Amino acid sequence: MSGDGRESEGGEEEVRGARRIPGPRGAADDLDLASVPLPPLPPPGGTAPDEAVPEQSQPVSGAGDAPGSDAREREPEPERAAAGPVPGPEPEPESAAAEADPEPGRAAPEPGTEPGPEPEPEPAAAEADPEPERAAAEAETGPEPGPEPEPEPAAPEAETGPESGPEPAAAEAETGPEPNPEPEPAAPRPEPESAAAESAPEPEPAAPEPDPEPEPAAPEPEPARDPDPDPAAPDAATAAPDAAPPGSLVSPANPVVLPHQVLKALLGAWALSACSAEETAAVEDHLTGCAPCADEALRLRDAVGLLHTDGSLDLDPTLRTRVLDGCFGRRPARIPVPEWAAPYDAETARLDALLRDIGDSEWHAPVRLQWFEEERQVSRRTTVAGVIGHLMAVDGLLSAALGLDDPLDGGRAPLDPTERTETYWSATRRPPTRAVREPWRAQSHELIRTASFAGRNVAETSVSYGAFALPLQDAALDRAFECWVHGGDIADAVDYPYPAPSAAHLHRMIDLAARMLPAALAGRRVAGLAGPAKDLVTAGAPGRSLHLEIEGHGGGDWYIALDSPAAVGAPERAVAQVALDGVEFCRLVAGHISPVEAAAGQEGDREAIRDVLFAAASLSRL
Repeated sequence: MSGDGRESEGGEEEVRGARRIPGPRGAADDLDLASVPLPPLPPPGGTAPDEAVPEQSQPVSGAGDAPGSDAREREPEPERAAAGPVPGPEPEPESAAAEADPEPGRAAPEPGTEPGPEPEPEPAAAEADPEPERAAAEAETGPEPGPEPEPEPAAPEAETGPESGPEPAAAEAETGPEPNPEPEPAAPRPEPESAAAESAPEPEPAAPEPDPEPEPAAPEPEPARDPDPDPAAPDAATAAPDAAPPGSLVSPANPVVLPHQVLKALLGAWALSACSAEETAAVEDHLTGCAPCADEALRLRDAVGLLHTDGSLDLDPTLRTRVLDGCFGRRPARIPVPEWAAPYDAETARLDALLRDIGDSEWHAPVRLQWFEEERQVSRRTTVAGVIGHLMAVDGLLSAALGLDDPLDGGRAPLDPTERTETYWSATRRPPTRAVREPWRAQSHELIRTASFAGRNVAETSVSYGAFALPLQDAALDRAFECWVHGGDIADAVDYPYPAPSAAHLHRMIDLAARMLPAALAGRRVAGLAGPAKDLVTAGAPGRSLHLEIEGHGGGDWYIALDSPAAVGAPERAVAQVALDGVEFCRLVAGHISPVEAAAGQEGDREAIRDVLFAAASLSRL
């Protein structure tokens, strides 16, 4: 094709074939052009084969638009090659051209031919092309072809067109109309022929299309795929210029700026040290300039110290006593418990509370019972339930003295505490379990009730232990002492806190042991386990004595007669002194520690001290 947009005379059939190719002007292509001798061809027929039939969906610079083709014809080939996005829609017209003309090589020779100017019949042009203004524009631009492209560069353009076409087309399809929005007013995609005709004679908008250089066009598709980050970046920078990344620390010199209400709501968390580093810095910076918030922060910080206490979670050992004293002070018991039975009542209640708190499996926990025989310490292993059975069997001696039921078989039951325990354990076919608690509890309640109703009338009732006998008031103290000692054994087995008895009750227990020491010392002397008496005196007269000083809880001073149980201990006849803690002395009497380890301080006759300490250990039994 020549630069004036007309075909050569020898290619009339080719021209008619090319005119039958469907283009963007659908109405013009449907006309029968056989009767037209030489119709003026539209710019698509006069361009290179790759630009013969553009895709109708392309918005700009298609081969079917006269202004776009004229703009390309007027500009040199180098400029046309520089315009990257222009040949974008070329690959798809090639398929359309191949569909219309089965010989794709027929249009190739057209760039090399130079036909002369052909006559322009006005009626035929009007009939073939309903756009006379475009034909007039073509006639005007015909004699001014500008720098005519040589056939050599035209051929490579036709060859490279189909190859390079898909890349710009793909880029244009990805980026859409945004990278090159200017061609839309020249030839909008949905406009009909009339709109295209109106915009055709104005080639000015099409000329600036290739002006932008390819360099800025390359980065433009990237923001088209992700348009959000660009406008959001300055907003985030202006919204929080002092905000730090999540993992970074905020310097107190540059704290986060928060509203006053938010900072006021954070004061409680700040007082508890529960704020983050950013919030702490913001609150402390705010407190320097806000007096009301500073005052409230000081009050909250002072109140935090009242929330936590370092006290033990265990109950106060004296709580039960204080509660009972308060209750009895308001309304005394109608039938009071005798004073001599109060220690037994208190210790059975404490042991019952321990048994109530332990689980079923802990009733089978192993317990080691210890006592002292002659010169050595012995032990016996049993369970928690076995210990309660032992206490119930020995308490049966008091029940029998008061006329109550004995848990063993009446008159044939032995009187020795060890024998009674062995008898009870042997009579039990199965290992005792939690079920033993109720009989023991009912028995202790019955003893206290009976003693309370009887009052002083039963205090002197003798209770036989086989080898010796005690009055009921002393036997009740003895059973209270045993209940406390074995309660401690159970507590050690199940890891339960179990403090010592009250000072008044412990003092009574120590007093009973001190009164029993002269008889125990005389028994050891008869058995050859203690030294002989050195100064015998008449009954009731002061004799040689040992000063027993009990310190601490439930302590006091006692003088133990050394030569005769009938003698009276006196301070003026003291030949030795032993100092012991109250609880340690009770452990010695219970057989839980040896006499050698018990003495805290000794002074005077060493033989007398040894005899008294071993006599105290001999008071223990199962």
